[in-house]
Amino acid sequence: MKILVTGGAGFIGSHVVDAYIQEGYEVVVVDILSTGTLLNVHPKAKFYQVDIRSKELNRVFDEERPDIVNHHAAQKSVPKSWEDPMLDADINILGLMNILQLSVEYKVQRIIFASSGGALSGNALSYPTSEQAFPSFQSPYAITKYISEKYIHLYAEIHRTTYVILRYANVYGARQIAEGECGVIPVFLHNLLTGQPSTLYTYDDMPRGTLRDYVYVKDVAKANVLALTEGQQTIVHIGSGQGVYTADLYELLQTVTGISLPLMIDKERQGDIKYSLLDCSKAYEELGWKPQTGLLEGLTQTVEYLFSGPREKEKQATAN
Repeated sequence: MKILVTGGAGFIGSHVVDAYIQEGYEVVVVDILSTGTLLNVHPKAKFYQVDIRSKELNRVFDEERPDIVNHHAAQKSVPKSWEDPMLDADINILGLMNILQLSVEYKVQRIIFASSGGALSGNALSYPTSEQAFPSFQSPYAITKYISEKYIHLYAEIHRTTYVILRYANVYGARQIAEGECGVIPVFLHNLLTGQPSTLYTYDDMPRGTLRDYVYVKDVAKANVLALTEGQQTIVHIGSGQGVYTADLYELLQTVTGISLPLMIDKERQGDIKYSLLDCSKAYEELGWKPQTGLLEGLTQTVEYLFSGPREKEKQATAN
């Protein structure tokens, strides 16, 4: 079976590619390298540097004829979606439309889509939040993810294909970068390791910052493997089901790194979600998935990766 992974040179997508290749699948990666890097791409994957919005994508589908498309390429930053909502919609909606049209033309059997549980389920009325809760639209980014889900459902109904939508919590782990991608963990780690101050954004009723659900990237990659064969026409949350305040997260990172620096306190930011905690029981029921890595263990592995400078080591190991 051949799988096309968009965004396969990025943080999450590259781990998905690694997991697919480890399972013996043939993998094609499409990535424009705006935030990803070739260092992340598994040597056994075939790589195309192509924008998902461009006509060049037609050539990729024509040459490769994938059986399954796993779509991770996106504009992922909530702040950037406020700064340039037109670009956010262009990449996240029109890019998806191009992929869906080509998937129909080349008879792709299944779409696996990386959506956002944090953006769509934040500030819900109850926690942990299930997939049935009405989505929260607190940023242009959240809106594009929800619209994308609806387009995928529509195309599947009309063209009788299957899909699995994975709504991620806050994903963290090796290869996540402080610049270009969202995520407080790489920002905090970068600042701690370079001796720079970090900022805690607080609310009057939440002095320890926002509450988030963090899930380790290799657990997320496993969910993408299961989604190849399990689940049908479904949306599932992929998270830990445990909430952590940002100040507590920072304390954990100080413990793991052995570096102590004070936090600067600032007011809330536009588009920030106060609470995000996902009910992931449906993922177990439909995919057989549950998280395997605790937060302390995952953070320790992430810091070890940063200290060891392992990108080239990874390349050598996976090439064997």
